[in-house]
Amino acid sequence: MKRAVLLAILLVTVLPLHGRRYPFVRIEKNELQFPGGPSADYALFLRKLDSLVTSGSADVRILHVGGSHVQGGTWTDRLRRSFLALRYGMDGGRGLVFPFAAASVNTPVSYTTTAVGNWETTRCLRPDRTIGLTGMGATAADTSARVVIDLLPRENRIMQQHYCFNRVTVMGYGDREPVLLLSKKDTLWGRPEGDFWKFDLPAYTDWIQLGLSRTGTGSYTLEGVYLDKTVKGFTYSEAGVNGAATSSWLKCDDWERDLRVVRPDMVVFSIGINDIQGPGFSVDRFKSNYRELIRKVKRVNPHCALLFTGINDSHYRRQVNPHTEEVEAAMSELAKEYRGVFWDMYEIMGGWGSMEVWREAGLAQSDLVHFTPDGYRLLGDLLFDAIMSSAR
Repeated sequence: MKRAVLLAILLVTVLPLHGRRYPFVRIEKNELQFPGGPSADYALFLRKLDSLVTSGSADVRILHVGGSHVQGGTWTDRLRRSFLALRYGMDGGRGLVFPFAAASVNTPVSYTTTAVGNWETTRCLRPDRTIGLTGMGATAADTSARVVIDLLPRENRIMQQHYCFNRVTVMGYGDREPVLLLSKKDTLWGRPEGDFWKFDLPAYTDWIQLGLSRTGTGSYTLEGVYLDKTVKGFTYSEAGVNGAATSSWLKCDDWERDLRVVRPDMVVFSIGINDIQGPGFSVDRFKSNYRELIRKVKRVNPHCALLFTGINDSHYRRQVNPHTEEVEAAMSELAKEYRGVFWDMYEIMGGWGSMEVWREAGLAQSDLVHFTPDGYRLLGDLLFDAIMSSAR
């Protein structure tokens, strides 16, 4: 890519800084691996990113899928903001979001949600109705029910990126029609396109209020919202559900359908930590589940790049989880099988027992499974550095 000066600054300032502050991080291992040899799909992703950065002439979309590491949003937001810093005005829209407040669970830190009325929710761990790419579903029949999605981040930081959009795609199904409530007297009606409702806004905004039409009867199940722009740019979407394993995502019947809205150029797979948080782990079943998810991705975009992040060292029942290295090996094998990319998080963070070291440094939580905000930001910096290094 044509960013030698910027890349040199990143490598000189960011990587050594982490190495000095956190000497237990294996900076020398922080690189992308290509177990199956050079990846044509990943090279295509880099070329599109280069075109966007140098001339603004491409749309680049990344989808990051995982469990609570992803739903929390700090890791993904760090990556999103790092990519957007490559060129001023590169924001292509916030992408995939969900009103997590309707389910009374945490919303990613980069936006806020509120919910009014009676919403019945489900998630991909044990879904009781059809759900899609977000792994969540919220159903309402009362026309007074509504949700607000506001892109004002909960974590206001210096040089915080702010997002706006002028196109909205509502993903879901039901007898009632979703509408956007612009004010008490102003309702914006969408147009149906297949299973989706599309809305063209009169101006750019950073929030929406979604409700149900008063015409008709029955209910509507909201599966997700895609916030887009009419201009080319970069979009980093996340699909994360607390506790979700590979088998959880396979329960999302509309996963592939919704994937066609996101149209990712690269999918970052971070599913695996929840697969080993209980008895009966099978590495063969784990790989089989991943293969089915990959087939769905490739049916939507045959040239989509695949990046497997590996998983972190963790504890289960007060012991270092013995299955972590099996998952790492399986992800590396999948990257080889599909000519994808592998980032060995486990080895980079220090390997066996390293989560305890990260906890002592204030980077991991006391459950020795999750990271602190500083830990997630460090992971974001490391992964971004590895991607930038691969572009040389």
